[in-house]
Amino acid sequence: MDAISPIVFNLIIFVLAIYVGYHVVWNVTPALHTPLMSVTNAISAIVIVGAMLAAALTETGLGKTMGVLAVALAAVNVFGGFLVTRRMLEMFKKKERKAEPKNGGAQ
Repeated sequence: MDAISPIVFNLIIFVLAIYVGYHVVWNVTPALHTPLMSVTNAISAIVIVGAMLAAALTETGLGKTMGVLAVALAAVNVFGGFLVTRRMLEMFKKKERKAEPKNGGAQ
């Protein structure tokens, strides 16, 4: 019996991660989206630090280019995550009603 190829094994793990991730994200109640976005932003910030370290420690041009690309994409992810989180938090604020004129607006 032949062993499974590492490429096939990694592809199976990748497909399963996509499947599980899809079901985990879409089954979250709306009240938990904001805390999850905050956690995602923290994870992305850790990715930025790791990508900067990896880019600084590589010796090849391709490695540095990929590191810079990883930093840029993670920074966009963090920035977008904070925008979404702020917008979601604004949804929970009470809206102020505009004061209506007493005579119905006619003068």
